[in-house]
Amino acid sequence: MTVPMEARDRLAFARALYDDVPLYDPKRSPVALDLTDNTNLWGMPPVAERTLRELPVARITRYPSLYAAELKEALAAFVGATPDRLVTGCGSDDILDSAMRAFGEPGSVVASSEPSFAMIPIFARMNGLQYVGITELPDHQPDIDALLATKPRILYLCSPNNPTGALLSRSAIERVVREAPGVVFLDEAYAEFAGVSAVDLAMQVDNLLVIRTMSKAFGLAGLRVGYAIGAPSLVRDVEKSRGPYKLNAMAEQVALAALRHDMAWVKAHVALAVTNRDRLAAALRDRGYAPLPSHANYLCVPLARAVEVGQALRAHGVAARPFPGLPHVGDALRISVGPWELLTQFLAAFDDATADVYGWAS
Repeated sequence: MTVPMEARDRLAFARALYDDVPLYDPKRSPVALDLTDNTNLWGMPPVAERTLRELPVARITRYPSLYAAELKEALAAFVGATPDRLVTGCGSDDILDSAMRAFGEPGSVVASSEPSFAMIPIFARMNGLQYVGITELPDHQPDIDALLATKPRILYLCSPNNPTGALLSRSAIERVVREAPGVVFLDEAYAEFAGVSAVDLAMQVDNLLVIRTMSKAFGLAGLRVGYAIGAPSLVRDVEKSRGPYKLNAMAEQVALAALRHDMAWVKAHVALAVTNRDRLAAALRDRGYAPLPSHANYLCVPLARAVEVGQALRAHGVAARPFPGLPHVGDALRISVGPWELLTQFLAAFDDATADVYGWAS
């Protein structure tokens, strides 16, 4: 029996919990200079780029390796772990989603310090979990007492935190790992710029998953290479959750090239990002603004009417990401850091945009 189309339109095929899950849609129109996503604005490492251009067709016509064993070995050497403690994914998003599916029981709590990565509540809802956000403290450290009081199955932290750029204290991370009743996810997407990591802690405990990416410092955002470090039992369960063949062959080979041959380039451009971040902060302070201290490759700048300033920036061909009403901050603009000539373009557009919004003489 054929069901009439008008009747089919009324049928609910998706799970009910998906009714409240939004599609991620930042609604960003193309601009000449985009400083919204904290990727590597210097480009990609040279040997990695050559590998991408020269990749044999046979790499594409065949399936990739089951679980990226060769890449795990290279990543393990990079972070100071062993391959059995590594899991790879299609970006760190894939790791986070798969890990929630692996460790969360239906209805169990995912607790996160806020503000932080916007996809965490979405991944929680997608996997039938209960999301609880706990506002960070005025010093931009997590409210550990309140987080632990939720009795979370999964507790998410981000260091350096997005969007503030704040680095979580080692003592806070250690306390959470020691006292959390479930698994702790520590998102270190920007760890290369901070120069510190909790990977060593993940090597000592059985409930910490440190999640990282090659999208930022390594300049491979379009290839979607993420990974995590944890106890062998943790990463094995994440691997079960995400399944085989999830890292494409091109991404694996390019990532391998970067790790084996391009580390000098990566380190040099991390250092440039840090230098230009501090230089941009000084230029903004000269204009009367007070950027938050940042340990990442971006600045978070408290700014009245930030959404309007962001719109005015776009009118001048430049994009930075506005965050309205951040706790203990208010409205703010997050600005990705890149080559100084691009930041000079940003500053000129920023001067024009703030003049447009605030009515100042340009």
